[in-house]
Amino acid sequence: MSDIEKLLRFSTRQINTVNKAAEISEELVCDYYKLSTSQWLRRRYDIKTIVNLSTEEIIDGPFAQIIKYKAQPKNSSLSSSTYDFYKICLQDNSILSVVDKSSKIKLYPFLLYIITHELVHIVRFSEFLQNFSASYEEKMAEEARVHYNTHEILKSTKLNGLSNVFKFYDKWRIPLDELQYDSHD
Repeated sequence: MSDIEKLLRFSTRQINTVNKAAEISEELVCDYYKLSTSQWLRRRYDIKTIVNLSTEEIIDGPFAQIIKYKAQPKNSSLSSSTYDFYKICLQDNSILSVVDKSSKIKLYPFLLYIITHELVHIVRFSEFLQNFSASYEEKMAEEARVHYNTHEILKSTKLNGLSNVFKFYDKWRIPLDELQYDSHD
């Protein structure tokens, strides 16, 4: 058995929870950024769990990562038809490890936060509010902005366990006066 095969994976029931969190996250992010359905559909991305990730897409530590690919419609040979495609790579093992170790962190609110966070990144990349290939310092500042926006998006959501997830991520939310920031960038 390879090291990858030994990693914790979401069960079928947990995959249903991922799908539910993704659906709600999409609605909340769309509402926050005031995106129409057609604007949202132009954001080309997919959410995958460990069973659908390549070896290179599996990382140790973070709960998810976004990988940017260049894509092209199957029937097109023109380079002008290429577009950015973002793949949200959920790291089942890292997520389940936190949920298993903490009685306060429940899977659904944790996934809701993680997926909302990643979708905020995608909106910011696709609206050119953040460069995907930024320096380490810029990426760390961007993480603080995205955590702030994620909190803003979710703070009025009535969901048991979400306040514990907010506490888990407290260190990432930097006061706005310490960070150059526009409220809706």
